[in-house]
Amino acid sequence: MGIFDFVRAAGKKLGLVKDDEAPKAEDLKKELKDLGLEADKVDIEVDGDKAVIKGEVSDQSMLEKVIIAVGNTMGVAKVESAVAVASGEAREPVFHTVVKGESLWKIAEKHYGNGSKYMVIFEANRPMLSDPDRIYPGQVLRIPDLDKS
Repeated sequence: MGIFDFVRAAGKKLGLVKDDEAPKAEDLKKELKDLGLEADKVDIEVDGDKAVIKGEVSDQSMLEKVIIAVGNTMGVAKVESAVAVASGEAREPVFHTVVKGESLWKIAEKHYGNGSKYMVIFEANRPMLSDPDRIYPGQVLRIPDLDKS
């Protein structure tokens, strides 16, 4: 499906790795399970600061959530996805990397032309986001199509 860039020094720290190390594949898989995302049919390999995800998920939304959950982990700079979508609806995801000073409102204005749609972005990024006011620079968010969110 593709290779996606992330900010290596930003994100959630997993396990007992040092700040300059990539997380272990089993820690990434556990994080998917802990978030309640589909992990049973997904395999993860870590090669340096790149995570390779293979397998199958149920739909486009789950594909995008798996990619950002893995990518928004400290030590991961790239995510290569070779994940199939069981529903057959796979399309190129739209992601947004948060920059300093941005809010979900500003991001919604940029992508939808209407800041009041910020809750669409928030809901699309749950369970990784638990509060619409808690985003950080370097974090990658999924931007769903308003018709297919």
